[in-house]
Amino acid sequence: MPEPDRIQDYLRRLTPLSRNNLLTELERLEVCDTAWSGFAIVVEKLRAEFRKDGQTQNRDNPSRHFFAPLEPLLVDGAPEHANSGRILRGSLAPIWEWISRNLLPTMARDYVNEMNRLIAADNLREAGRVSATFQTKVVKSLEGTLASSDGADLARAKLAIYTASRTVYDDVTKMLCVLRARDALAKFSDALPASIRKFDDPQVTKISELLDAFGKKHADALPFALALVATRLKTPWQLIRLATKAAPSKNAADIAATPYAITVSMVLDRMDDNRSALRVSLRNERILVAKSILTEMYDTEYALQVRIDRLDEADWGKRLQNLMSAVSALVEAEVNRFPDEVDHVLASRSLRSHQSLAGRLTHLAWKGRDVVSDGAAYWKKLVGQ
Repeated sequence: MPEPDRIQDYLRRLTPLSRNNLLTELERLEVCDTAWSGFAIVVEKLRAEFRKDGQTQNRDNPSRHFFAPLEPLLVDGAPEHANSGRILRGSLAPIWEWISRNLLPTMARDYVNEMNRLIAADNLREAGRVSATFQTKVVKSLEGTLASSDGADLARAKLAIYTASRTVYDDVTKMLCVLRARDALAKFSDALPASIRKFDDPQVTKISELLDAFGKKHADALPFALALVATRLKTPWQLIRLATKAAPSKNAADIAATPYAITVSMVLDRMDDNRSALRVSLRNERILVAKSILTEMYDTEYALQVRIDRLDEADWGKRLQNLMSAVSALVEAEVNRFPDEVDHVLASRSLRSHQSLAGRLTHLAWKGRDVVSDGAAYWKKLVGQ
């Protein structure tokens, strides 16, 4: 293990920006369960510098203003799996480095100088205008750069200088899509309820109408609009109701043919993120956090199995099975660390609430309500055509 004094000396030689990027990259590796001797010491020292009083290393600086339209869509997940409609927070630092050093170095320098002046003067309105102008310049530059295969390959090569993440290029393309539709996404977000405690039929109908209108003009940005809806839901898995309600039956094939079938993949994306978070929580012995994550995953698994018929025949079902097998292995490894006579909280049947009497009654209620409400809605749609 490296000596703490030598680590401190090494970190002191780096610029603040380099230490910032190093912390981002180390946290990405932590989520991926990739670490080495002395890893924790380095992360601890960097967090002590950049996360004092709960602040983040990107607090109120020019890059933070530039990425503001992406903020509601950011996720702290592992880069190994897809995340439809979401952008990895860990991708922002290398993307900003690439913009500043390779894509538009002169314009980026002018932008940073101007923004620093406006931030110091607390002129947020003008800062917003300057940020929007620079966002437009970046969009136009990206459209030109990524239009050819050579340009895209060069972008990948340059991004690889700043991060080992294999998904950062995909996040650049997502960023381009979001910045193009930033005004429409902001308007859509404003039209959504601040919080949706129960995603029932009236709410599903209302949100579907908003999504239909948005999709007509910004079809490529629809996954991001769906991600905004997901942030308002108290129960994340209920996002799939946008797809199940639009389908003529509960069969997976019928649901997959609806305009919002991607919501099922998005719910599975969240489960994949939770799987990574569960692994980190168990490694750090944060059992209560792990319990909360595990409960949500069990509830989501059950909801998917109840709401989608013939799920096991679809790719969604295969992915769900692989996810839950990985979760079972994590839980089993944790429980086996203790003697058999010790009851581990993660082995409790109470975490699977659907196995209780109330859960079974809820299952019957769901099936009956789905048959009536979803069937009636589809019949009404057919009659109206």
